[in-house]
Amino acid sequence: MRLTLARQMGWTRIGMAYRCCSVSFLSRGLYAYPLPRSTSAAIFSHQMSTDAQSIAARLSSSGFIRSQGFIGGKWTDAYDGKTIEVCNPATGEVITNVSCMGKRETNDAIASAHDAFLSWSKLTAAERSKYLRKWYDLLMAHKEELGQLMTLEQGKPLKEAIGEVSYGASFVEFYAEEAKRVYGDIIPATLPDRRLFVLKQPVGVVGAITPWNFPLAMITRKVAPALACGCTVVIKPAELTPLTALAAAELSIQAGIPPGAVNVVMGNAPEIGETLLASPQVRKITFTGSTAVGKKLMAGAAETVKKVSLELGGNAPCIIFDDADLDVALKGTLATKFRNSGQTCVCANRILVQEGIYEKFANAFSNAVESMKVGDGFGEGVVQGPLINDAAVHKVESFVQDAISKGAKVLIGGKRHNLGMTFYEPTVITEVKSEMLLSREEVFGPVAPLLKFKTEEEAIHMANDTNAGLAAYIFTTNIKRSWRVAEALEYGLVGVNEGLISTEVAPFGGVKQSGLGREGSKYGMDEYLEIKYVCLGNMS
Repeated sequence: MRLTLARQMGWTRIGMAYRCCSVSFLSRGLYAYPLPRSTSAAIFSHQMSTDAQSIAARLSSSGFIRSQGFIGGKWTDAYDGKTIEVCNPATGEVITNVSCMGKRETNDAIASAHDAFLSWSKLTAAERSKYLRKWYDLLMAHKEELGQLMTLEQGKPLKEAIGEVSYGASFVEFYAEEAKRVYGDIIPATLPDRRLFVLKQPVGVVGAITPWNFPLAMITRKVAPALACGCTVVIKPAELTPLTALAAAELSIQAGIPPGAVNVVMGNAPEIGETLLASPQVRKITFTGSTAVGKKLMAGAAETVKKVSLELGGNAPCIIFDDADLDVALKGTLATKFRNSGQTCVCANRILVQEGIYEKFANAFSNAVESMKVGDGFGEGVVQGPLINDAAVHKVESFVQDAISKGAKVLIGGKRHNLGMTFYEPTVITEVKSEMLLSREEVFGPVAPLLKFKTEEEAIHMANDTNAGLAAYIFTTNIKRSWRVAEALEYGLVGVNEGLISTEVAPFGGVKQSGLGREGSKYGMDEYLEIKYVCLGNMS
């Protein structure tokens, strides 16, 4: 079954919209030089296809590619037999067909999670910790295979994919330890015959809805603390990248995590989401994705008054002051802008450069971007893979054209890559103004818009002039300025002289319309716990 783009767009980021994938899709313009385009296209396509098919075959034979949903510890087809294609964005070829599930399967997954909660929540924290630790060990033992699977279905370079596996596993390790540190309180009593206690208890069944751009880390960052607290989960991974989630679920069972504690359903996104929202047995929704979808989930959760945590869209400013160390600023900006082909919610969406070094930075930055190697994620030295699908490329193209029509200038890139498919050239654009789409909304692609500012005050105003408030970055050698600006920025995350700031030990989340709640760190446990006050009377 193919889900329509319009239907999917109601529930997911533009890049999560269902794509039409088939081998025939290869005919849409694969070419490179210096050979004639048609000849070069055939060679490039065949090379990528052969490599990808070989890896896919090996992963399939070793049991790493699963095509069914995971309910109550059992691999399950969609009840009506329908499937959707999972494709390699670098080639357009179908990796496999996975079960296309909906309301009935989701209700069964919820029931399974609810039944498992009754026993899983009664285990000691030390017991749950041991299961999580074993899951972490298995994720790390299979990081090469998981990385290959992620590159196949998501497109990011293999080195980056393996890095995500380590990053995602770090949350499992951290929360295996944090499970044993859920402390309550004793409150001094107001009367001599009373004793007052505060307990923290698991909230219950959790519905976890995750995006395609980080197929493992966005799952473990939610599921690990939920399990550590004693909750059970129903995971809905993105339709574009369910394979990594299914592989992680298989490893959770191998780790001994009981059947029903972890469930995975994928397919009809609106139907699955609505079922999770409607069920009174689901007591918590955690979501990473667009602000528009987050608002729908928040409204839907009101019917049953669920707890909600949302990590939503960003519009990250990267502020480079005249006094910045240029090498540090270049390295940090490149890292935060072009990681995952610019398809992250914390990517630098606007690069604000002080006028004194604007031209110098623009030239140096463009030279660095020009040297970036684009290609299939399995290619040697590749640092940028394809965008997730054609809809994502169309979005990038529309943003770039909007900027050009309003006076912006393309220094590097600015069009689809000559590799064809969904590859887009790493792009640097100058003379960008605040009214352009590139300044107002997430481009979610490898496009770096440079804006000029004069004063510190102006930079802060430009940075905060958005409804988003997830991540921001500052490059300066002035320690006083770093404190002033970091405190003035209306963002949940601020990196100073560093472009990659996410870690399992620190809280991750936004302010304003970038979301609610925090993931990672000790604060991430609170999202899955209820506070219970107990008053014991007649204690004299």
